[in-house]
This record gives sequence, structure tokens and C-alpha cells, in this order.
Amino acid sequence: MPLHALLDWEKDAIVKVAEDWGDIDRSHRKLAARGSRLGLVHASDSTCLRVLDAAGMRLPGTPPREPRPARPWPQWAELIPGVIWIYDFTHFTAAKRCAVAVLDVISRYWLATCVSAGESPAQIEVAFTRALIADGKEHLLDDDFLAEPRGGTIPDGDDRLPVLLALSGNGPQMTSGATATFMAGARIAQHSGRPGTPNDQARIESFFGHLKGEFPHLEKTRDPGELEAEPDRLRTFYNTVRLHEGIGYVTPDDEHHGRGQAIRAARRAGLNAAHQARLRPAAPYERITHEPPPVAGYYTPELAHFVRHTSPGSPAADGPSCGPGAPASADRPPARRAPPAPGPRRARRRSARGTGNRRSPPAAGC
Repeated sequence: MPLHALLDWEKDAIVKVAEDWGDIDRSHRKLAARGSRLGLVHASDSTCLRVLDAAGMRLPGTPPREPRPARPWPQWAELIPGVIWIYDFTHFTAAKRCAVAVLDVISRYWLATCVSAGESPAQIEVAFTRALIADGKEHLLDDDFLAEPRGGTIPDGDDRLPVLLALSGNGPQMTSGATATFMAGARIAQHSGRPGTPNDQARIESFFGHLKGEFPHLEKTRDPGELEAEPDRLRTFYNTVRLHEGIGYVTPDDEHHGRGQAIRAARRAGLNAAHQARLRPAAPYERITHEPPPVAGYYTPELAHFVRHTSPGSPAADGPSCGPGAPASADRPPARRAPPAPGPRRARRRSARGTGNRRSPPAAGC
């Protein structure tokens, strides 16, 4: 047995603990602690895992959570700008402030922002009041309308109820009674996302990500007053200058006020016209004749010289082109040089090689 090896009774104890507590602990780390807690066996986490693997035991593990089905939006909520809004909070730790922003889901129009020291229903009420005024819906802030929910009276059969849908998370400030009372008075229906499902808040989370990524000075600003003034300045740029990818590269102001469709159609028409202008008329059909390639690239210079000066119609076809009496021509290739004579060393080498390979003639008289 190797030195410091695990004893047999310890292996049996680990397996026994796994059989008794495996369905409860569901982890080899917890089983190692369980064995020590019960005083049965003292072994490390990795030792317990190795013993269980050797015994062929698999712990059940934690079962996955069943996904919750998404709640559908109300049927009256049309997918047009000015009907479905979304809001959420974000924090700026340098200035020790948080901000709640209200965004139009369809047009991505940044409606309003409220910067404060904490998250509360009061900040939500202020942000939605600014958003309703900015979108021309200040009539929903009538005192009579807001007083009815506060008094516990909500009219039935009112065609003005509701006119907006507000998407949000499940934070306490969003599900509080004060927020519900204000929303009901302003004829705004609430729709909370699923817990633990950030994709339900994807539009507002993406907005905050782009806002902090494109304007990094917001997270570095330490002055609360300066931070409170920045959203108003950036909102104009975001709505009227910055092109948004999610709505076809138009500004949120164009999409919110109904100009986005015409701008996208004009761009498609311009791209099509530019494509047609780049197309050149096709060349007329020409018969392709396969002519022989240039002779100089495929024949020896001597053959090229011969073909060039003996082909019909050439000036040298009637007379000799080579040898004595041939006319001088600039096209005639230069004569080949004779191979150089072997030097003395090469001659001696040849002589020696020839002497060794050939038999000497017999001497005279033999």
C-alpha cells in the first residue's frame, strides 16, 4: 500500500455518506463536510470526488429552474410610438447618485430622466411627469384624474383607461403602492418583467449601456449638480443627432414623429439608383478567333527567325534568310558561340579517364 494512501474503511465511509446524504447535499464538497460533521470520515473534497468516481457513483446535482413563460402585452397596446414605455434605474457611483430614465419602446425616444440620491416612488413619479409633458400628454396629469386613485375610486368603463403601458422590473420602488396609485391616476398600465430574466428589460439596459459607453465622463463626474444637468444636454443629441441601429439608422426623433419610414425608403431608393448608375452597357458580342501564340515564346530563336523570314508576305520570303548572301536583318538572332576549348587541367583529366577506361593498343611486333 502506498504511503499516506486512503484506508479501505475510509473509502467505505465516503460511499456510505454519499448513499445516505447524496440526495440532500448533491455536492462532493458538502459530502466531505457532512462526513466530518457526523464524525464518520475526514477527507478532502477532491478525495471524496475521486472515491465516488472510482465507485461509479454520480450525485444528482441541482435540477435546473423551469423557465417562466413571458407575460404577453395587453392587446390594446399597439406597436406604434407613444404607446409603450419602459423605465429603469441606473447608478453613478462617483457622484453617489442614481437616475431613472423613461424610454419609448418602439421609437427608442428618450423621454425624460430624474437624477436623485436614492430609488423611491417619488423619483418615478417625477420622471413620468416630465415624460408625459415632453410627449404632449400632460392632460393625463389632470388633478381630478390623479385624485380618483388616491381616494380609492377607479372608474369602470372609461375609454381613457389606460392609454399607456409602462414596462419595468420587479424592484420595490416599481411595485410599491404609491407607484401603482400614480400610474392608475395617469391612465398608465404597469407590466413587470419576469424575476431573474434581464432580457425582459433589454431595451432600457441597452440604452444605459450605450449611454455610459459613449459618454464615459458620466461615470467619472463627482459633482451631483453637474451630473443632474448632463442628461438634459445629452438627451437632445441622443434624440435628434445620433443614428440608432435598432430602428434602421434613423434618429429616435424621426421615428417618434413618423418620419423614419420615409427616410428608410428614400435611402433604399438612393441605393438602387446608385447601383443602376454603376452598371455599364454590355459590350457587343465578338467572335473569338484562336490565333497562334507568338512564336518567340514557344520556339527556339532559330526557328522563330526561320518562320518570320520565310512566311508568305514577308520581305525575306523571296531570298535566302540564312547563310552566305542572306540580307542583313536586325531580326536575325545572333550566331551561337562554339563551346570553349577544354583547359589543360580538363584535358589532363579526360586523358587520364580515357587511359584508365580503354585498353592500350598492342605494341608493334607482338
